[in-house]
Amino acid sequence: MPSETSTGQNSSPKNPSERNPSGTFAIGGDLTVNRLGFGAMRITGSGIWGEPPSRRAAEATLARVPELGINLIDTADSYGPFVSEALIRAVLHPYPGLVVATKGGLTRHGPDIWRPVGNPDYLRQCVLMSLRRLGLERIDLWQLHRIGPDCPREVQFEAIARMRDEGLIRHVGLSEVSIDDIEAARAYFPVATVQNQYNLVDRTSEAVLDHCTQQGIGFIPWAPLARGALAREGSALAEIAGRHGAGEGAVALAWLLKRSPVMLPIPGTGDPDHLADNMAGAFLALTEAEFEALDEQGRAAWEAGAA
Repeated sequence: MPSETSTGQNSSPKNPSERNPSGTFAIGGDLTVNRLGFGAMRITGSGIWGEPPSRRAAEATLARVPELGINLIDTADSYGPFVSEALIRAVLHPYPGLVVATKGGLTRHGPDIWRPVGNPDYLRQCVLMSLRRLGLERIDLWQLHRIGPDCPREVQFEAIARMRDEGLIRHVGLSEVSIDDIEAARAYFPVATVQNQYNLVDRTSEAVLDHCTQQGIGFIPWAPLARGALAREGSALAEIAGRHGAGEGAVALAWLLKRSPVMLPIPGTGDPDHLADNMAGAFLALTEAEFEALDEQGRAAWEAGAA
């Protein structure tokens, strides 16, 4: 096992909050991050498979992360697989001022193929190999990518609890879960984060988000930039973006940040300029009227799509 310790979030670079004024959230009550983070899925190849089309661009994107005041990076062993974690270590190790969260529990068999496995031995292998690839002795936030169908969820939760007790994991998160799953897991360990799909036009996890808000659990929305039918001329999103002189993606992120104090968006990209564009969302202050207009149109678009 490498000799390096867990990510050094207490030795953060000078004034990162001034470069990322999205507010802060304490994961698990003691791991403080700026709320607008970075998702490292897109620094891989097509279908989240293999090496990125431009390793230079991927490395430049990662190098920009701390420069922009981002100190939460979300990745997974299945991104590539293994490519994202390896690139993060190559560019950012030993992670001064950064929290690198990773996930395990999905197997890969080709581009865009994701198969969950919850076998406790496999989950332990996921954690141990992520530690090795990232060059850590402890993962600050490890998330179960999916509850596997191959064994009871309680067996998976118990295995994760053992790894947490051993000190391999500091905080535990869950991905694509229900309120019932969250409460079942809390019998085994504190649930620090939940990572479900959520954005302006996908409100499937609205009740889960509200539960996380009430319980002080960090909510990490994946696909945060999805805009669906709102990405058109004349929509509230387009009008508000024009009013603020910002991109529609930045407005979508600003809406998420205003939606809940536990929201931790992690927009992903493999382009350093796109990364900087996304960061504009941290500086954009929506009025209540703008927030409500976006909420109303986004909810209507979601309900129309779900009908």
